[in-house]
Amino acid sequence: MVETIEWTTDGVVMIDQRLLPHQVRYLRCRDYREVAEAIRTMAIRGAPAIGVAAAMGVALGVLRADPARLDAELAEICGTLAATRPTAVNLFWAIERMKRLYKSLRGRPIEEIRSRLVEEAQLMKEEDIAVNRAIGEHGARLLADGTTVLTHCNAGALATAGFGTALGVIRAAVAQGKRIEVFADETRPFLQGARLTAWELVRDGIPTTVITDNMAGHFLRSGRIGCVIVGADRIAANGDVANKIGTYTLAVLAKENQVPFYVAAPISTLDLSLASGDDIPIEQRPGDEVTRIAGVPVTPEEVAVANPAFDVTPHRYVTAIITERGIAWPPFAESLQALASAGEQRLTERRR
Repeated sequence: MVETIEWTTDGVVMIDQRLLPHQVRYLRCRDYREVAEAIRTMAIRGAPAIGVAAAMGVALGVLRADPARLDAELAEICGTLAATRPTAVNLFWAIERMKRLYKSLRGRPIEEIRSRLVEEAQLMKEEDIAVNRAIGEHGARLLADGTTVLTHCNAGALATAGFGTALGVIRAAVAQGKRIEVFADETRPFLQGARLTAWELVRDGIPTTVITDNMAGHFLRSGRIGCVIVGADRIAANGDVANKIGTYTLAVLAKENQVPFYVAAPISTLDLSLASGDDIPIEQRPGDEVTRIAGVPVTPEEVAVANPAFDVTPHRYVTAIITERGIAWPPFAESLQALASAGEQRLTERRR
């Protein structure tokens, strides 16, 4: 399994996903600003992965911070990391978790504060891997032997601390001895499906076919696709899902052709404060991601460009949402709240 991100004594190390599949190179971030830049430029991407990266960025920043200005510097560190990408809620969830721990340690010796924050960031990485494996086990039940899965973007080990969400479901099913084939949308404009998902699955020996995004409808209509599985960057209380641009199109096509559409995501991706997906902020990316491929211009220079990084899939198109605590079925307003509340109850019992 690929090592997406790692804490070291010399900084935060992460695989540079911009260079895959042709180069496997690791970045070493020795300052929280470098972590923020890696998130902003998509050297690391995927909601769970950038959550872990943000937590490590906070810990790294506090290690370098002036103890006499710790409150002010922590606010600056968290603000810088939070300003990188607006859609993935895991980023903000991770930052808030680190802030809560810091507040609980206020007044303690600086070395204790620093060591506890580093431990928390490392714990979040390990928790994410365990969560992904649990998602995989729950989701694998939905895949019959011989299923062909269509996926979009990259929701694998590279998008998480390890194992993956959507690809975690596929990996778990394969580990159970099921024969699974994958069709991977290329996912324009950043080509996460063609570059990253295909790279991961080929390494795992899982049969994979890359298709362009506008081929998905053809293959869904053909009857060859058994189900669609995607990840998520934020899920509203009613089950509306924000994910990589093009997901909404895929969901509509899946429903039209009676193909199940599953979302695999951790509980930390839920944002129950939002009633619907209408309130989810959508990141707008630079236009040159559309007008150039690998630096090569593919459009007239003068053309206007729109480049939203995500879209929102209304819950009516979602068959089920697979989490580490189980599978949520419609009505999602009830099932998601129940899964979230179950986790809060367990947390309360542990604290007692």
